[in-house]
Amino acid sequence: MNATRLIAGAMSGTSADGVDVAITRVEGRAPDMAACLVLHHHRPYDQAVRHRIFQVRGGSPVALRELALLGRDVTLACAAAVNEALLAARLDASQLDCVAAHGQTLYHEPPLTIQWLDPALLAAEVGCAVVSDFRRADCAVGGQGAPLVPFADCVLFRHPTLRRAALNIGGIANLTSLPPCGEAAVLAFDTGPGNCISDWLMRELEPSSGGFDANGARAQRGRLIPGVIQSILSEPYFTVPPPKSTDSPAMIELFLRHLPAAPPALPLEDLLATACALTVRAIAWAIERFVPRGLDQIIVSGGGVANRAIMDGLARQLATVELLTSDDLGIPSAAKEALAFALLAAATLDGIPANVPSATGATRSAILGSITPRP
Repeated sequence: MNATRLIAGAMSGTSADGVDVAITRVEGRAPDMAACLVLHHHRPYDQAVRHRIFQVRGGSPVALRELALLGRDVTLACAAAVNEALLAARLDASQLDCVAAHGQTLYHEPPLTIQWLDPALLAAEVGCAVVSDFRRADCAVGGQGAPLVPFADCVLFRHPTLRRAALNIGGIANLTSLPPCGEAAVLAFDTGPGNCISDWLMRELEPSSGGFDANGARAQRGRLIPGVIQSILSEPYFTVPPPKSTDSPAMIELFLRHLPAAPPALPLEDLLATACALTVRAIAWAIERFVPRGLDQIIVSGGGVANRAIMDGLARQLATVELLTSDDLGIPSAAKEALAFALLAAATLDGIPANVPSATGATRSAILGSITPRP
């Protein structure tokens, strides 16, 4: 295997806003990999596709033909995003070693997990090999199948002396605790909701909004609904120690169950403020309870970086820790997870296990992903 690989990481998270592509130059082999971002590109999903994703994720019955069509549409959107990124970078598919495609999560309740994608169609549309279906190999050896980004977090952010945590706030928020090199094993887990509750509220109560609270502006105008956050944080998910993972529908259902009234009867700004505060408090609670020693820095990435209600709340709750974004370290926050899957695919091509059993709960290390050759 070449010491240098060019891989297009393609990621669509639980917020289902579209596909992020990170064309990444990967040097070396694990554990001594290094990554350089060549180009980041985002392609939004068509609104009809996004609506169908949320229908399926919300548990609505779906005909098999419609499910197959959704897989095709998700795959074609992914292919278009990769091809657009290649064009912008003035690269040809023949220069790629592979596309690392996460697929669209439709269901996650370990050991059951579905990341919907047609890798053969993607390989044909782009014109190169595809590495996909990363989670199920970890589930097969007793893991949660998530979070998988700790492998990349170690490559990108582990420091010789500083105690760091990498915090990604997408639909779900996940944390990787990175002790200094050579110390204890990496700890990683989902802390709870990220943007998923806020996005759901906007989709349901203000459909014309585009499905998100831009910059967290509406949340910043709201007031907390009394008792809701404390009640939710007493639920088993938040009190059980890692390893653990969750999914957006579970967190949305939990939020709704603890409200004093159904959302239309409560001000949207108050619901958004409470949802963002829950994200912040769950992160701070997880760090306090489960990260064994204090942190020097927290490096935040994902869509939550753009939400001032969340970021300002984190700055208040974690005032003793230096709060950075991955942008501060040269990795655009929107590109970080796509870049992470490029690193996972490099490990797959090298035949190197890339799950972190201390993070997922797997009984052993496993090589992740399936390789689909160019047709």
